Order: sequence, then structure tokens, then C-alpha cells
Amino acid sequence: MLDYIDYEIIEYLKRNGRAQWKEIGRQIHLTGQAVADRVHRLEDLGIIERYTAIMDESKLGKPVIALITIFMKTSLHDELRQFLKSRTEVEEVHRISGEGCYWLKACFPANADLTRFLNLLLRFGNYRVNLSIEKLE
Repeated sequence: MLDYIDYEIIEYLKRNGRAQWKEIGRQIHLTGQAVADRVHRLEDLGIIERYTAIMDESKLGKPVIALITIFMKTSLHDELRQFLKSRTEVEEVHRISGEGCYWLKACFPANADLTRFLNLLLRFGNYRVNLSIEKLE
């Protein structure tokens, strides 16, 4: 069971995954060791799955950020998942309920690259594309 301190640690790590235990401890009035123990427990419970860096894709030469909803017309779900895993452009994939079957975020250097990717997706189904015009914090 998680308590409010665990949630404070989680929120702090969401904002700064590189924070040191002592730094977090100062903010929530615990020792660095107590924070470390709680973080290790959260990792063991699978609540904290991994630590990662968030990149500004436009500064990495991929300014076209596409949010794509896939509407499957076949039962090739496993093949679609393998295809999406193999594509470096794909940042996130979610299986969804409601309108559509999958939602994904993918980043491309140019619209032509997005078009080529979408043509490959047609093997699995139809799609709807929204382009990000600004990322909000």
C-alpha cells in the first residue's frame, strides 16, 4: 500500500528522474537513505518501471510529430505490434478502447517520411492523423 510520502516521491521523480535521494529527502523531510529505501520498494513493486530522458524531437531533426489512431481492418495485431516495435520513428504505442484500436506517437524529419510510414500502415488498417503544433507542459 502506498502512502502520501510515496506519492510525493513519485511526483518528484516525474519532474526530475535524475534527482539525488538527499535532494528529494530535503523536499519531503526524510533522510536520503529513507528515500532510497522507498524508491527501491517502488521499483520492486513495479510502480517505477524505468528511468528515461525526454527529448525535444524537433531539435533532433524530427519536427513532424504525428499522433496516429489506427483502425484495424485485419486480425494481424501481433504483426502490427512487431512492425511498430521495429520502427525508430514510433515513440509511444497504446491499445485503446472507443474510437480506433491503437494510438501512437511518431516523429519524422519531414512530411514525406510520415507519408511513407502511413503507406506501410495501410497493410493493417486505416488511420487518422493529427499533427502536433505545440507541446504544452
